Amino acid sequence: MKYSILLAALIATLGLTACERTVVTPAPAVVTVPGPAGPAGATGATGYDGAKGDTGSSTGVPGATGATGATGATGYTGATGATGYTGATGDTGTKGDTGKTGDTLVIVPAK
Repeated sequence: MKYSILLAALIATLGLTACERTVVTPAPAVVTVPGPAGPAGATGATGYDGAKGDTGSSTGVPGATGATGATGATGYTGATGATGYTGATGDTGTKGDTGKTGDTLVIVPAK
């Protein structure tokens, strides 16, 4: 009897939970549409430029300019050679042989 009441309570609990149906309907998704743009914000402050570096010493003295070198001597031009003699006139010789004579062929173009 001890177990029968416990068993009956267990079966009743399972029966009630099996019959109960709870339907959960998810909420519809919210779609957000952006509105018009708002006014522009104020301009921020300008940042720090930073410290300037040392410019360095300007007390240096430049050295003296060196002397210009001397111009070199112009070389010797050299002697001009003597003018050569005019050559002798060659032999004029006799007239050459007359060419051979033969038949002459004249071609007259057709009109």
